[in-house]
Amino acid sequence: MDIQLKIAVIIPTYKARNHILNVIELIGSEVTRIYVVDDCCPDQSGSFVKTNCRDKRVSVLRHAENEGVGGAVMTGYRAAIEDGMDVLVKIDSDGQMDPILILDFVRPIAAGEADYTKGNRFFDLEKIHAMPATRLVGNAVLSLMCKLSSGYWNLFDPTNGYTAIHADMARHLPFSKISRRYFFETDMLFRLNTLRAVVVDVPMEAKYGNETSNLKITRIIGEFFVKHARNFFKRIFYNYYLRDMSLASIELPVGFLLFLFGLVYGGYHWSHSANNGIPTPAGTVMLSALPILAGIQLLLGFVGYDISSVPTRAIHSNIRKLQNVNRESS
Repeated sequence: MDIQLKIAVIIPTYKARNHILNVIELIGSEVTRIYVVDDCCPDQSGSFVKTNCRDKRVSVLRHAENEGVGGAVMTGYRAAIEDGMDVLVKIDSDGQMDPILILDFVRPIAAGEADYTKGNRFFDLEKIHAMPATRLVGNAVLSLMCKLSSGYWNLFDPTNGYTAIHADMARHLPFSKISRRYFFETDMLFRLNTLRAVVVDVPMEAKYGNETSNLKITRIIGEFFVKHARNFFKRIFYNYYLRDMSLASIELPVGFLLFLFGLVYGGYHWSHSANNGIPTPAGTVMLSALPILAGIQLLLGFVGYDISSVPTRAIHSNIRKLQNVNRESS
Protein backbone atom coordinates (compact mmCIF):
# COMPACT_ATOMS: atom_id res chain seq x y z
CA MET A 1 0.00 0.00 0.00
CA ASP A 2 1.42 3.41 -0.98
CA ILE A 3 1.57 5.93 1.81
CA GLN A 4 0.57 9.32 0.35
CA LEU A 5 0.49 11.16 3.65
CA LYS A 6 3.19 13.47 4.96
CA ILE A 7 4.73 11.70 7.94
CA ALA A 8 6.45 13.46 10.81
CA VAL A 9 8.52 11.76 13.50
CA ILE A 10 8.75 13.32 16.97
CA ILE A 11 11.70 12.25 19.12
CA PRO A 12 11.73 13.54 22.71
CA THR A 13 15.27 13.33 24.03
CA TYR A 14 16.56 13.39 27.58
CA LYS A 15 19.84 11.76 28.62
CA ALA A 16 20.00 9.69 25.42
CA ARG A 17 22.84 11.43 23.63
CA ASN A 18 24.65 8.17 22.90
CA HIS A 19 21.69 6.74 20.93
CA ILE A 20 19.93 9.66 19.24
CA LEU A 21 22.04 9.82 16.05
CA ASN A 22 21.64 6.09 15.44
CA VAL A 23 17.86 6.43 15.82
CA ILE A 24 17.72 9.28 13.30
CA GLU A 25 19.95 7.39 10.85
CA LEU A 26 17.52 4.45 10.78
CA ILE A 27 14.49 6.59 9.87
CA GLY A 28 13.54 5.86 6.27
CA SER A 29 12.81 8.14 3.33
CA GLU A 30 9.04 7.75 3.81
CA VAL A 31 9.30 10.32 6.62
CA THR A 32 9.02 13.99 5.60
CA ARG A 33 10.09 15.77 8.80
CA ILE A 34 11.88 14.78 12.01
CA TYR A 35 11.45 16.86 15.18
CA VAL A 36 14.00 16.30 17.94
CA VAL A 37 12.69 17.85 21.15
CA ASP A 38 15.43 18.57 23.68
CA ASP A 39 13.56 18.49 26.99
CA CYS A 40 16.15 20.62 28.83
CA CYS A 41 18.57 17.72 28.60
CA PRO A 42 21.65 18.14 30.84
CA ASP A 43 23.73 16.47 28.11
CA GLN A 44 22.69 19.11 25.55
CA SER A 45 21.22 16.48 23.22
CA GLY A 46 19.64 19.12 20.99
CA SER A 47 22.92 20.93 20.38
CA PHE A 48 24.65 17.60 19.82
CA VAL A 49 22.14 16.65 17.11
CA LYS A 50 22.31 20.07 15.48
CA THR A 51 26.10 19.89 15.32
CA ASN A 52 26.52 16.28 14.22
CA CYS A 53 23.40 15.41 12.21
CA ARG A 54 23.39 16.20 8.48
CA ASP A 55 19.84 15.02 7.79
CA LYS A 56 17.99 18.02 6.33
CA ARG A 57 14.66 16.70 7.59
CA VAL A 58 15.69 17.27 11.21
CA SER A 59 14.50 20.26 13.23
CA VAL A 60 15.66 20.69 16.81
CA LEU A 61 13.20 22.14 19.34
CA ARG A 62 14.30 23.07 22.84
CA HIS A 63 12.61 23.44 26.23
CA ALA A 64 13.98 26.00 28.67
CA GLU A 65 12.66 23.80 31.51
CA ASN A 66 12.11 20.05 31.71
CA GLU A 67 8.46 19.30 30.89
CA GLY A 68 8.55 15.52 30.79
CA VAL A 69 7.91 13.22 27.86
CA GLY A 70 4.32 14.43 27.49
CA GLY A 71 5.34 18.05 27.27
CA ALA A 72 8.03 17.20 24.71
CA VAL A 73 5.59 15.26 22.55
CA MET A 74 3.03 18.08 22.67
CA THR A 75 5.73 20.50 21.47
CA GLY A 76 6.50 18.16 18.59
CA TYR A 77 2.82 17.76 17.76
CA ARG A 78 2.32 21.53 17.57
CA ALA A 79 5.32 22.01 15.29
CA ALA A 80 4.29 19.16 12.98
CA ILE A 81 0.71 20.42 12.73
CA GLU A 82 1.91 23.94 11.92
CA ASP A 83 4.11 22.48 9.16
CA GLY A 84 1.14 20.68 7.59
CA MET A 85 2.11 17.11 8.46
CA ASP A 86 -0.60 14.43 8.21
CA VAL A 87 0.56 11.63 10.53
CA LEU A 88 2.64 12.23 13.65
CA VAL A 89 4.78 9.32 14.85
CA LYS A 90 6.45 9.40 18.25
CA ILE A 91 9.49 7.25 19.02
CA ASP A 92 11.98 7.37 21.87
CA SER A 93 15.59 8.43 21.53
CA ASP A 94 17.13 5.55 23.49
CA GLY A 95 17.12 3.03 20.63
CA GLN A 96 14.49 0.67 22.09
CA MET A 97 12.01 1.42 19.28
CA ASP A 98 12.91 0.28 15.77
CA PRO A 99 12.30 3.06 13.19
CA ILE A 100 11.86 0.37 10.53
CA LEU A 101 8.37 -0.19 11.99
CA ILE A 102 7.18 3.36 11.29
CA LEU A 103 5.08 2.36 8.28
CA ASP A 104 3.45 -0.42 10.33
CA PHE A 105 2.10 2.30 12.61
CA VAL A 106 1.08 4.59 9.76
CA ARG A 107 -0.73 2.07 7.51
CA PRO A 108 -3.85 1.57 9.72
CA ILE A 109 -4.26 5.36 9.87
CA ALA A 110 -3.69 5.82 6.13
CA ALA A 111 -6.23 3.06 5.41
CA GLY A 112 -8.87 4.77 7.57
CA GLU A 113 -8.86 1.89 10.07
CA ALA A 114 -7.53 3.88 13.03
CA ASP A 115 -7.05 7.40 14.35
CA TYR A 116 -4.22 6.42 16.68
CA THR A 117 -1.88 3.43 16.78
CA LYS A 118 0.38 2.23 19.57
CA GLY A 119 2.90 -0.54 20.05
CA ASN A 120 2.22 -3.83 21.82
CA ARG A 121 5.27 -5.77 22.99
CA PHE A 122 3.14 -8.65 24.30
CA PHE A 123 1.83 -9.85 20.94
CA ASP A 124 4.48 -12.54 20.42
CA LEU A 125 4.53 -14.68 23.54
CA GLU A 126 7.77 -16.35 22.45
CA LYS A 127 9.66 -13.06 22.62
CA ILE A 128 8.36 -11.38 25.76
CA HIS A 129 10.98 -13.25 27.82
CA ALA A 130 13.36 -10.47 26.69
CA MET A 131 11.40 -8.03 28.86
CA PRO A 132 12.62 -7.74 32.48
CA ALA A 133 10.31 -9.56 34.91
CA THR A 134 9.51 -6.39 36.87
CA ARG A 135 8.35 -4.64 33.70
CA LEU A 136 6.35 -7.68 32.67
CA VAL A 137 4.33 -7.80 35.89
CA GLY A 138 4.09 -4.02 36.16
CA ASN A 139 2.78 -3.65 32.62
CA ALA A 140 0.15 -6.34 33.24
CA VAL A 141 -1.15 -4.43 36.28
CA LEU A 142 -1.04 -1.09 34.48
CA SER A 143 -2.81 -2.56 31.46
CA LEU A 144 -5.75 -3.69 33.60
CA MET A 145 -6.03 -0.26 35.22
CA CYS A 146 -5.79 1.40 31.81
CA LYS A 147 -8.62 -0.71 30.37
CA LEU A 148 -10.88 0.52 33.17
CA SER A 149 -9.88 4.18 32.99
CA SER A 150 -9.59 4.61 29.22
CA GLY A 151 -12.41 2.32 28.05
CA TYR A 152 -10.14 0.65 25.46
CA TRP A 153 -10.65 -2.94 26.57
CA ASN A 154 -9.05 -4.25 23.37
CA LEU A 155 -5.61 -2.75 24.09
CA PHE A 156 -2.59 -3.90 26.07
CA ASP A 157 0.82 -2.51 27.01
CA PRO A 158 -0.46 1.03 27.82
CA THR A 159 2.95 2.48 28.73
CA ASN A 160 4.29 1.74 25.25
CA GLY A 161 5.49 5.03 23.80
CA TYR A 162 5.76 3.99 20.15
CA THR A 163 2.67 5.73 18.76
CA ALA A 164 1.21 7.42 15.69
CA ILE A 165 -1.75 9.78 15.37
CA HIS A 166 -3.50 11.54 12.51
CA ALA A 167 -2.97 15.29 12.67
CA ASP A 168 -6.73 15.96 12.39
CA MET A 169 -7.24 13.98 15.59
CA ALA A 170 -4.23 15.54 17.34
CA ARG A 171 -5.68 19.02 16.73
CA HIS A 172 -8.65 18.17 18.95
CA LEU A 173 -6.59 17.00 21.91
CA PRO A 174 -6.56 19.31 24.97
CA PHE A 175 -2.78 19.80 24.97
CA SER A 176 -2.81 21.86 28.15
CA LYS A 177 -4.63 19.13 30.12
CA ILE A 178 -2.70 16.02 29.04
CA SER A 179 -0.31 14.63 31.66
CA ARG A 180 3.27 15.79 31.11
CA ARG A 181 5.17 12.99 32.82
CA TYR A 182 5.14 9.19 32.68
CA PHE A 183 1.34 9.02 32.78
CA PHE A 184 1.31 10.67 29.35
CA GLU A 185 0.67 7.54 27.22
CA THR A 186 -2.24 6.29 29.31
CA ASP A 187 -3.73 9.76 29.75
CA MET A 188 -3.66 10.09 25.95
CA LEU A 189 -5.86 7.00 25.70
CA PHE A 190 -8.37 8.50 28.12
CA ARG A 191 -8.48 11.74 26.09
CA LEU A 192 -8.84 9.83 22.83
CA ASN A 193 -11.76 7.82 24.21
CA THR A 194 -13.62 11.01 25.07
CA LEU A 195 -13.20 11.94 21.38
CA ARG A 196 -14.41 8.44 20.32
CA ALA A 197 -11.15 7.83 18.45
CA VAL A 198 -10.29 4.36 17.14
CA VAL A 199 -7.06 3.05 18.66
CA VAL A 200 -5.26 -0.02 17.31
CA ASP A 201 -2.39 -2.05 18.77
CA VAL A 202 0.59 -2.70 16.48
CA PRO A 203 2.69 -5.79 17.28
CA MET A 204 6.33 -4.95 17.89
CA GLU A 205 9.42 -6.31 19.55
CA ALA A 206 11.18 -4.09 22.03
CA LYS A 207 14.95 -3.91 22.03
CA TYR A 208 16.73 -3.84 25.38
CA GLY A 209 20.36 -2.83 25.36
CA ASN A 210 22.61 -1.28 27.99
CA GLU A 211 20.55 1.93 28.25
CA THR A 212 19.03 2.85 31.59
CA SER A 213 15.30 3.50 31.65
CA ASN A 214 14.09 6.55 33.58
CA LEU A 215 10.75 4.79 34.20
CA LYS A 216 10.63 2.62 37.33
CA ILE A 217 7.26 0.83 37.27
CA THR A 218 7.45 -0.23 40.91
CA ARG A 219 7.68 3.43 41.93
CA ILE A 220 4.82 4.78 39.86
CA ILE A 221 2.10 2.13 40.24
CA GLY A 222 0.64 3.93 43.28
CA GLU A 223 0.60 7.28 41.51
CA PHE A 224 -0.85 5.67 38.37
CA PHE A 225 -3.61 4.03 40.42
CA VAL A 226 -4.82 7.41 41.70
CA LYS A 227 -4.73 8.96 38.24
CA HIS A 228 -6.45 5.98 36.64
CA ALA A 229 -9.23 6.18 39.25
CA ARG A 230 -9.68 9.88 38.48
CA ASN A 231 -9.85 9.24 34.73
CA PHE A 232 -12.26 6.32 35.24
CA PHE A 233 -14.81 8.47 37.03
CA LYS A 234 -14.37 11.26 34.50
CA ARG A 235 -14.89 8.88 31.59
CA ILE A 236 -17.99 7.34 33.15
CA PHE A 237 -19.49 10.78 33.77
CA TYR A 238 -18.65 12.06 30.27
CA ASN A 239 -19.76 8.97 28.32
CA TYR A 240 -22.72 7.73 30.34
CA TYR A 241 -24.30 10.82 31.87
CA LEU A 242 -23.10 13.99 30.13
CA ARG A 243 -22.93 12.99 26.44
CA ASP A 244 -25.29 10.01 26.41
CA MET A 245 -27.73 8.00 28.52
CA SER A 246 -28.33 4.28 28.19
CA LEU A 247 -29.37 1.23 30.19
CA ALA A 248 -25.77 1.01 31.39
CA SER A 249 -26.20 4.46 32.98
CA ILE A 250 -28.76 2.87 35.29
CA GLU A 251 -27.03 -0.48 35.77
CA LEU A 252 -23.87 1.06 37.27
CA PRO A 253 -25.34 3.13 40.17
CA VAL A 254 -28.14 0.68 40.96
CA GLY A 255 -25.77 -2.28 40.88
CA PHE A 256 -23.25 -0.51 43.10
CA LEU A 257 -25.89 0.54 45.64
CA LEU A 258 -27.41 -2.96 45.82
CA PHE A 259 -23.98 -4.53 46.24
CA LEU A 260 -23.01 -2.01 48.93
CA PHE A 261 -26.31 -2.45 50.78
CA GLY A 262 -25.93 -6.24 50.81
CA LEU A 263 -22.37 -6.01 52.15
CA VAL A 264 -23.19 -3.51 54.89
CA TYR A 265 -26.46 -5.16 55.92
CA GLY A 266 -24.98 -8.66 55.88
CA GLY A 267 -21.77 -7.59 57.61
CA TYR A 268 -23.69 -5.87 60.40
CA HIS A 269 -25.96 -8.83 61.10
CA TRP A 270 -23.12 -11.36 60.82
CA SER A 271 -21.11 -9.35 63.37
CA HIS A 272 -24.14 -9.04 65.64
CA SER A 273 -24.83 -12.78 65.50
CA ALA A 274 -21.17 -13.69 66.05
CA ASN A 275 -20.85 -11.42 69.09
CA ASN A 276 -24.04 -12.81 70.67
CA GLY A 277 -23.40 -16.44 69.77
CA ILE A 278 -26.70 -16.88 67.91
CA PRO A 279 -27.27 -18.10 64.35
CA THR A 280 -28.26 -15.56 61.71
CA PRO A 281 -31.87 -16.09 60.55
CA ALA A 282 -32.26 -17.47 57.03
CA GLY A 283 -34.36 -14.48 56.02
CA THR A 284 -31.60 -12.10 57.05
CA VAL A 285 -29.05 -14.11 55.06
CA MET A 286 -31.25 -14.00 51.97
CA LEU A 287 -31.93 -10.28 52.40
CA SER A 288 -28.18 -9.76 52.35
CA ALA A 289 -27.27 -12.24 49.60
CA LEU A 290 -29.89 -11.25 47.04
CA PRO A 291 -28.86 -7.57 46.77
CA ILE A 292 -25.21 -8.65 46.48
CA LEU A 293 -25.98 -11.12 43.67
CA ALA A 294 -28.28 -8.66 41.90
CA GLY A 295 -25.68 -5.91 42.26
CA ILE A 296 -22.92 -8.11 40.81
CA GLN A 297 -25.19 -9.04 37.90
CA LEU A 298 -25.93 -5.38 37.13
CA LEU A 299 -22.27 -4.40 37.42
CA LEU A 300 -21.27 -7.21 35.06
CA GLY A 301 -23.96 -5.99 32.66
CA PHE A 302 -22.42 -2.53 32.76
CA VAL A 303 -18.92 -3.91 32.12
CA GLY A 304 -20.24 -5.94 29.18
CA TYR A 305 -21.85 -2.84 27.69
CA ASP A 306 -18.68 -0.82 28.28
CA ILE A 307 -16.55 -3.44 26.52
CA SER A 308 -18.92 -3.52 23.54
CA SER A 309 -18.76 0.30 23.30
CA VAL A 310 -15.07 0.46 22.29
CA PRO A 311 -14.90 2.81 19.24
CA THR A 312 -14.58 0.90 15.97
CA ARG A 313 -15.00 3.55 13.27
CA ALA A 314 -12.13 5.94 12.60
CA ILE A 315 -13.24 9.56 12.60
CA HIS A 316 -10.25 11.56 11.32
CA SER A 317 -11.59 11.42 7.74
CA ASN A 318 -14.92 12.83 8.93
CA ILE A 319 -13.08 15.61 10.77
CA ARG A 320 -11.24 16.51 7.57
CA LYS A 321 -14.51 16.59 5.58
CA LEU A 322 -16.13 18.81 8.21
CA GLN A 323 -13.17 21.18 8.13
CA ASN A 324 -13.40 21.42 4.34
CA VAL A 325 -17.14 22.15 4.52
CA ASN A 326 -16.55 24.88 7.10
CA ARG A 327 -13.88 26.48 4.90
CA GLU A 328 -16.15 26.45 1.86
CA SER A 329 -19.08 27.95 3.77
CA SER A 330 -17.02 30.73 5.37
